[in-house]
Amino acid sequence: MKIRKLVAALLILISISVTAQEKPQQWDLSSCINYALTNNIQIQKAKISLESNQVDTKQAKAQLLPNLSASASQNLSYYPAGSLGIYTGSYGISSSMTLFDGGKSLKNIEVQKLQEEAGKYNIISNEKSIQMSILGSYTKILYANEAVNVYDNTLKASEYQFNRGEELLKAGSISKADLAQLASQLSSDKYQLVVAQNTLSSARLELKQLLELNPGEEISISIPELNNVDILKPLTSLQAIYETALNVMPEIKTAKLDMQVSSLEITKAKAGYLPKINLNASTGTNHSSNSTYSFNTQLSDGFYAGVGVSVSVPIFSNRDNKSTLEKAKLNEKTAELNIKDTEKSMLKEIESVYQDALSAQSQYWAGTEKVKALETSYNLIEQQFNLGMKNTLELLTEKNNLLSARQNMMQAKYLSIMDMQILNLYQDIPVEIK
Repeated sequence: MKIRKLVAALLILISISVTAQEKPQQWDLSSCINYALTNNIQIQKAKISLESNQVDTKQAKAQLLPNLSASASQNLSYYPAGSLGIYTGSYGISSSMTLFDGGKSLKNIEVQKLQEEAGKYNIISNEKSIQMSILGSYTKILYANEAVNVYDNTLKASEYQFNRGEELLKAGSISKADLAQLASQLSSDKYQLVVAQNTLSSARLELKQLLELNPGEEISISIPELNNVDILKPLTSLQAIYETALNVMPEIKTAKLDMQVSSLEITKAKAGYLPKINLNASTGTNHSSNSTYSFNTQLSDGFYAGVGVSVSVPIFSNRDNKSTLEKAKLNEKTAELNIKDTEKSMLKEIESVYQDALSAQSQYWAGTEKVKALETSYNLIEQQFNLGMKNTLELLTEKNNLLSARQNMMQAKYLSIMDMQILNLYQDIPVEIK
């Protein structure tokens, strides 16, 4: 009993440990994706759908086996000419098995196996979809977080400049109108910081909803330190990415499976023109209250058994077989076109993301250089303003130019990161931002 209690306690501790590990203290992109892959409702529904496909496969295989059924009937008949009713009973067991149906049952098993495989790719498709959604939301958080830091530093600079402006006003170096401009800029920067903070909160909420966390749960997002190597990483060639996607993306595999299914459906439709041969067997007995023999004797004497073969040859089916075959051929053509359409749609998507990634990298590189130049210019003008050599308009113009350049650089930075990770998804490469 002590050993059993000890084992139970250990199991409880392990369970608590596993539960605790399900929700990390710091949520990075990998932990967000891993959690979603385990808990996302759409993925769970796709897994249930796969289980349903597996049941259909078992059912299709079972059609090759003979069936078996038992029957029993009890009847009470009354005839006006007789003084008593007649009670009868019959009991039997019957079985049948398809010996030949033109290969329809075997092809149906193949169809169900393909449907089962398609169900697996449906799970992968849902997993990639949630990964892409989380990637977008996580990248928004990184951008919004950096934007908050930028606006916070901008606000601190505005506060310093306003305080310096008050000193310059007392010294007679600037006018009240100049100080009013600094005050207006300070208010504007406070507002922009609040907007940035609200944007960050909205992005965090979006991620929480994707992770399907409870409303009261707070999440601490891990913010990675990204450098130019991460942002300006050379891209694999477009052709190589597309060729890899054709081999690994679930949409392509599903479309090809649909093509195989449509070919098998044509074979099944052709089987409708062929004879169907069944093996039948039955055994049973009966009794009647109108007989002079005993109940056991009647059951013994009434016992019978039989076996037989039945052949069904289709001659005229009101065009059912012909229509089924024609539709199966049309479905095959549609499936073939769906493959081409899926491939072209994927090429279009990859080309767009690839071009966006290249554009973002070039814009980031150019933006970095622009920010450096504007920082140098702004610092010089700020120094001159503090000495009373530059007016307020020149200072604020240069400051806003620098802020705009930083915004553009940040946008290009995180678009580059996101687009590169999307391209990784198309190549079945793990998505991660470190």
